[in-house]
Amino acid sequence: MAQGFLQVAIFCLLLIVAMPLLGGYMARVFTGGRVFLTPVIGPLERLTYRVVRVDAEREQDWKVYARGAILFSAASWFLLYLILRTQTLHPGNSPDFHSGTWDLSFNTTSSFVTNTNWQFYGGETTLTNFSQMVGLAVQNFVSAAVGISVAIALMRAIAARRGVSPAGTIGNFWADLVRATYYVLLPLSLLAAIVLVSQGVIQSLHTSAGPLVLGPVASQEAIKELGTNGGGFFNVNSAMPFENPTAFSNLVEMFLMLLIPVSLVWTYGRMVRSRRQGYAIFAAMGLLFVGAVAAVLLAEQHGTPALRAAGVNTNAFSGSTGGNMEGKEQIFGITDSALWSAVTTVTSTGAVNAAFESLSGIGGLIPFANLSVSETIFGGVGSGLYSMLLFVLLAVFIGGLMVGRTPEYLGKKIEAREVRLVTLGTLFTPLAILISTALATATAYGKPSTFASGPQGFSENLYAYESQANNNGSAFAGYTGYHQPNPGNVGAHGITFADLLGGTTMLFSRFVPMLIVLAIAGSLAGKRVTPAGLGTMRTDTPTFVFLLIGVVVLVGALTFFPALLLGPVVQGLTNHLF
Repeated sequence: MAQGFLQVAIFCLLLIVAMPLLGGYMARVFTGGRVFLTPVIGPLERLTYRVVRVDAEREQDWKVYARGAILFSAASWFLLYLILRTQTLHPGNSPDFHSGTWDLSFNTTSSFVTNTNWQFYGGETTLTNFSQMVGLAVQNFVSAAVGISVAIALMRAIAARRGVSPAGTIGNFWADLVRATYYVLLPLSLLAAIVLVSQGVIQSLHTSAGPLVLGPVASQEAIKELGTNGGGFFNVNSAMPFENPTAFSNLVEMFLMLLIPVSLVWTYGRMVRSRRQGYAIFAAMGLLFVGAVAAVLLAEQHGTPALRAAGVNTNAFSGSTGGNMEGKEQIFGITDSALWSAVTTVTSTGAVNAAFESLSGIGGLIPFANLSVSETIFGGVGSGLYSMLLFVLLAVFIGGLMVGRTPEYLGKKIEAREVRLVTLGTLFTPLAILISTALATATAYGKPSTFASGPQGFSENLYAYESQANNNGSAFAGYTGYHQPNPGNVGAHGITFADLLGGTTMLFSRFVPMLIVLAIAGSLAGKRVTPAGLGTMRTDTPTFVFLLIGVVVLVGALTFFPALLLGPVVQGLTNHLF
């Protein structure tokens, strides 16, 4: 156990060391500064602007910025849907893959455009290399870039000063999109792919070698983790040796998941010209993350009442780490599986190296809890930080009420318009989750998708919509939206229901909060900054950190605690296996 916590401490230390390096680099990139890659990428960036006829220097207000993000995402959706529906025409389709059903294609397209990467299919047996590379991998880059762009826009709005920035502007969406892709995601993905290939992750344009399925895995694996996308080339995701063959590749992939979300917090401190603000947000995120890791590690090492009732030895012995090893790879053991489970659900990645379905009741409660706080513990690239900033503004408002003053954040008054938008932004995703889960649980259409019974079956259902609404993509594996070969097509309407409801949930839960964030950015960008006074509540102190954590936990607990009691908590207390 002590060795496990030492591994976690080393992992956290690596992230802390990398945070100022990448965070400072991104601050220079998005403020128009010169970086070491400028001589190489600068000409390509300028050529891109000329080709698409974009004036990168033209500032945009929030409505124009939002229109660009939505139109770009809509065009991406239609292009990816077209690719998935025309697989028989793809070059190099030697396995002769056909396109999936229309509803599965709808779900998959919505999934990758929203940075969710929820998968109702096995990639190696369903998609051509063309679909994987030109369809999914491209969306892994641009959907991540959209999230980063929106976060940067909100940072600019908070940092804007009248007379310095054009009134009410938050940057240029097209410039931010290009810079996020060219300067951040592409170089890091190239480097990560090389490292993964050196560890044995396959990278091939051949589709098979005898009975083995091959493909361009390393290149997709790199952006899958770096962009907090999570969709695997193989059905078993990062539990597959071709995707994650060694303990070092496992460390690299976990590191990639958190690298940009952690570093963006440093970028935020630089862009608002107050590193202490970044430290405060990092402290809140970090404490919640460490608590999640510790809880799932202890739960899985301890095992379950059902395992002990069945006579299974959960103590460590030679050749085994002990604990609950069901659904885990021996090469990773309890620590790396538990750490991965926390990392993939505090971010919006959703990649897995162990089966969530096999976690203990309390161990499985942690991914639930991480998703219940709506991507605020680091979260997805960009989306995690802007989600946490909504909670920061909510905490500022609550703190202002406590001391009887008009709430202010970095000198800008948080007034009725901002409070209404923040409230809507923080509650929209939980509302989408609960409505979707209720529809899937209370109607006959949801039954064909749920494999287990009792509390485990409810957990499968609830987790599916928590994951999709939070753009995570991981799953309790019993829940499906894939059409199984079935004479008479019995239950097909239920599977279509899961595909359509899930796809719709992903789209609304990605773009409605994004629009709300941009609306808040537009409101803050034009505000006058007032000097801090004696009664101003500071937002860079330990007191505010704990207030922020309390607000995050309180909103998540009040929203989801009754539902969690019906699922993973009951499962963790029972001696029965379902």
